[in-house]
Amino acid sequence: MDETHGTLTDEPGLPGMPIAAAATPYRVLARKYRPQTFDDLIGQGAMVRTLANAFSANRIPQAWMLTGVRGVGKTTTARILARGLNYLRTGGPDTGPTVSMPELGQHCQAIMESRHMDVLEMDAASHTGIDDVRGIIDGIRYSPVSARYKVYIVDEVHMLSEKAFNAFLKTLEEPPPHAKFVFATTEIRKVPVTILSRCQRFDLRRVEADVLSAHLKKICAAEGVEAEEEALAAVTRAAEGSVRDALSLLDQAIAHGAGAVTAAGVRDMLGLADRSRIVDLFEAAMRGDVPAAFAEIRAQYDAGADPAVVLSDLAGFTHLVTRLKLVPGAESDPTLSEAERVRGAHFAARLPVRALSRAWQILLKALPEVQAAPRPLAAAEMAIVRLAYAADLPTPDEALRQLRADVAASEGGGGRPSLGRDGGGAMASHGSAALQMAPPAPQPSPRPALASVPVSSAAAEAAPRPAPAVPAGPRLGRFEDVVAQAEAARDIALKVALERDVHLVRFEEGRIEFRLAPGGRQSLPTDLARALDAWTGRRWLVALSKEKGAPTLAEDSRAAEETRHQNAAAHPLVREVLSRFPGAQIVDVRDKAPEGEAAETAADGTGPAAPPPEEAEDDDA
Repeated sequence: MDETHGTLTDEPGLPGMPIAAAATPYRVLARKYRPQTFDDLIGQGAMVRTLANAFSANRIPQAWMLTGVRGVGKTTTARILARGLNYLRTGGPDTGPTVSMPELGQHCQAIMESRHMDVLEMDAASHTGIDDVRGIIDGIRYSPVSARYKVYIVDEVHMLSEKAFNAFLKTLEEPPPHAKFVFATTEIRKVPVTILSRCQRFDLRRVEADVLSAHLKKICAAEGVEAEEEALAAVTRAAEGSVRDALSLLDQAIAHGAGAVTAAGVRDMLGLADRSRIVDLFEAAMRGDVPAAFAEIRAQYDAGADPAVVLSDLAGFTHLVTRLKLVPGAESDPTLSEAERVRGAHFAARLPVRALSRAWQILLKALPEVQAAPRPLAAAEMAIVRLAYAADLPTPDEALRQLRADVAASEGGGGRPSLGRDGGGAMASHGSAALQMAPPAPQPSPRPALASVPVSSAAAEAAPRPAPAVPAGPRLGRFEDVVAQAEAARDIALKVALERDVHLVRFEEGRIEFRLAPGGRQSLPTDLARALDAWTGRRWLVALSKEKGAPTLAEDSRAAEETRHQNAAAHPLVREVLSRFPGAQIVDVRDKAPEGEAAETAADGTGPAAPPPEEAEDDDA
């Protein structure tokens, strides 16, 4: 028995290790290492700090509502909270409720073993009726037998019936001073608002990956178990922030490996694919090497990996590469293997966002197909085919620009280029090979998306052609032209930032000064200057100013819209319509087409006839 916290000193109980004759029955790790004090809780610092301040200031509410996903410590926190409310050192003065419990108090052992007379636990999943709540209401009027407070812990409170909730309302709002309630639930939306408004709510967070991984290492050291870093990372990923799930998986992994936790053992236990082989599969698919991708997924299937799990891991790696490309510091995630960290960064530097986004969409739509297919491996292979052939497809606007360039080149006598992602022959070789009727065509060569040299240079060497003269960059004479160019370049994030966060102070060709709106990203001047340099082929000076500047384009747009609505509402006919139809609102104001243009459109049959002479308003009754 641990004299400090009152926990049982269980033997590890591992194969090949001696067990004492009088050893206590084995307890799973999730129970053996259940937190006993607030200091033992991991990942819930905000809640512990709030409770500590409330106890020290004697601002103790009558009820708490603990919510969160499974295994983050709701019931455990409720018991620790009951212990802190009634903590009293043996032979010491009564210092009141506290979160600091360095040793066992008079009531601690009984509370932790759920046998204290003044701390009542009720499982609402099996006691859902009003009669169960009446028992609490009838007994709450009596003072505690020995403790400072009567504490009622109701687990899975969302399972109570409607009548049971209604019976709780008055007692929960004005309980006796000696009564406290602690509710725990995983379905907070099923709890009535009338109950929530009477409680202080704490949302217990999923435990972060690095914190949970460190916790597992600590437990392995305490158990004398050797565990590989990659194995603990796999357990942490599978637990998804749940401490209980992580400890249950670790318990199973220890038994599976006969006292040693290895990455291969965890993969076999969970039916996972090797993370490094997932990276190999991703590389083959993005390179367009279908035979290599088929061989890799077949090898993983023969090794016991579920095809749906393989595609799920492949989608997860696609998301990881996207994060590594867009989020600084993403490579510091402790759950990443060395192969994922190094090779993921390599892919992130070479693959464009559009290719990663397209791969994510293909894999996401393929997952339910594989799960429902009678032959999952065949469905997974067909998804890999779609991924490989779509890896370097151009976007519609790129295809249109390339077609226009083809027409210009053919008129000038040049060769006709293909529609590959970067102007190479990748798409032509793959796409046409799938449709050729000639007998047996040679195997298409892998696409250069992830070749050892940059894609653009490889494509240029593969398909040299006389390039037309590079046209001069666009003339940007107004700030609105800059915004329009950002939209034409499909840089939507930059376009939105320019419209929403820029108070223009001064604009001239080659120089922009503006004041950044509160909340705007600080890198906007640098991003804008880099984009302008690429668009125009000349250097632009973009600087921040402290002057007030003009309103943003978004503010101007809103003001113009409000003016149009006000002018429309002031029109006599519109006022008459609004007065005759109470509750009607003007939802949109549109400019009617000029009479000549409207008549010509109607005559050609390409559009509707001209609107009536008065300005049309859309009313929503």
